[in-house]
Amino acid sequence: MIVELADVISCENKEVSKQVEIELMSFNSRLGEFPIVKKAPFVLKFTNEENKRLFIQGETEVTIAIPCDRCLTDVDKEFSVVIDKELDLTNQNEEKRMDETDYMVGTNLDVDKLIFGEILVSWPMKVLCKDDCRGICKRCGANLNITECQCQKTEPDPRMAAIQDIFNKFKEV
Repeated sequence: MIVELADVISCENKEVSKQVEIELMSFNSRLGEFPIVKKAPFVLKFTNEENKRLFIQGETEVTIAIPCDRCLTDVDKEFSVVIDKELDLTNQNEEKRMDETDYMVGTNLDVDKLIFGEILVSWPMKVLCKDDCRGICKRCGANLNITECQCQKTEPDPRMAAIQDIFNKFKEV
């Protein structure tokens, strides 16, 4: 969603609140595409302080379905997005401002890019469906939280394969 801020930027000490909606349907990054399960409209507050700084403030909750790192079951992960940005409105730093903020183009604020950036910096390193998740079987791919597989549980150390071959030859005799 694009929010026009020309009226706020042009009036000194003006404060405006606008209800905005997130139009993102999924969170797309290098990690993959994750569907957004829950999002709600929220209020952004814009404050022009003496034509020097523009403050953008607001908060919302976004829930994204992320696969568990062990068993690949989707986990609804809630992100509490708190927006507290300060943009320099003086002309001497306009190039710097444009380089730092990809969510602000001229007097237009791209809410989806702003939310995307906030989610990206708070993305979890590891997502588990539960603390004691058992994961999936390396051989058959069964979810070990749901069922027990019939695969051999102990895997011999590959460094000991030569010795294991010697024992197997003696068993045949």
